[in-house]
Amino acid sequence: MTTTAPTFVQKFTVAMIGFFAFLQVYSVQAILPILKTDLNASEVQIGIAVGATVMAIAMMSPFMGMLSDAFGRKRFIVGSLLLLAIPTLMIGMANSVDGLSFWRFLQGLSVPGITVVLIAYIGEEYKDHLATMMSLYVAGTVLGGFSGRFFAGHLHELIGWRSGYVVMAFLTLVGAVWVLKTLPTSINFKKSENFSKALRTLLSHTKNRHVMSACLLGGCVLFSLVGCFTFINLHLSENPHHLSASQLANIFALYLIGMVITPLSGKLIARFGMTNTIIFAVSCSMMGVLITLTTPLWLIIVGLTVMSSGVFITQSATISYIASHVNEGRSLASGLYYMGYYGGGSIGAWVCAIAYKYGQWTYTVMTIAIVQVMALAVVMLLMKKAKE
Repeated sequence: MTTTAPTFVQKFTVAMIGFFAFLQVYSVQAILPILKTDLNASEVQIGIAVGATVMAIAMMSPFMGMLSDAFGRKRFIVGSLLLLAIPTLMIGMANSVDGLSFWRFLQGLSVPGITVVLIAYIGEEYKDHLATMMSLYVAGTVLGGFSGRFFAGHLHELIGWRSGYVVMAFLTLVGAVWVLKTLPTSINFKKSENFSKALRTLLSHTKNRHVMSACLLGGCVLFSLVGCFTFINLHLSENPHHLSASQLANIFALYLIGMVITPLSGKLIARFGMTNTIIFAVSCSMMGVLITLTTPLWLIIVGLTVMSSGVFITQSATISYIASHVNEGRSLASGLYYMGYYGGGSIGAWVCAIAYKYGQWTYTVMTIAIVQVMALAVVMLLMKKAKE
């Protein structure tokens, strides 16, 4: 099956879907010290609030794959963007950390309808341009991840964090309308009307070495990213740095470097192969998080840049790895991957909260480093031995 080359508008739309999907996922990180004070929350409660969204994403991802295989792609992407705006608006009305966690959880229920389904859509509609389109999608998620944090921090200092979430809910609605108007309707989608067959396909993916190793790797990767970029904010808001919400938001500008680096992952994969690219990226990520143990702020920022860039390249290579090794039930395979990926992120928010509570940033970094060693083991012992 040959697919047509994507137009500029189609490339831009795919990137923007990634942007709007991730605009809210981590937006609270830049204002965690503010939320901790305003809502009278502990480190562990704040960690749970961050992890609530990724936990919901993990829970919904496999089911969204089944529904999408039965009913189509575009309608789920647009509908999920519309639904995402509602809990985003309600976050601004939360009066307790439990309320915040509840609305964060509802945000997460909408995200798989965007992420899981889009990956399947790209695999079907742009099979001959897979690496390019996947890289653009990941670059969009990078921009969205940065923008959510950046907007939250600066909007808090301009109009307060509650009003800031009203603004971000409106932006999400605008994104839904844009996608409705510009994303082409699926041409190569094959409807699956047999639920039992879909269930069998899902179970067969659990026996697929490629899919399962990618799920394990994804879990380790997001554990590291969520743990690092959640609790670095508490670390930098305390002695000796004492950064404000807007200053913390500015630090996330380093995510934009990931937008430049991530599209290059396609060239790295083409030259060195997927697993070699992943090994290199995870190693860079580990080195970056260890650098953050230093004191000078500029060196901590360098470490965060190296760490996040490694994660972005790893994610792009891993989802390309799945797409290239699965020919049937792509959205189901993507759903399993995201269940593992976001399940790891949810666990990371909780475990790193405990580590931070008892050993501050040093224990947090030690915990992340251990998980990254596990990620390397998954690649070298499970993925590397399998033929790419």
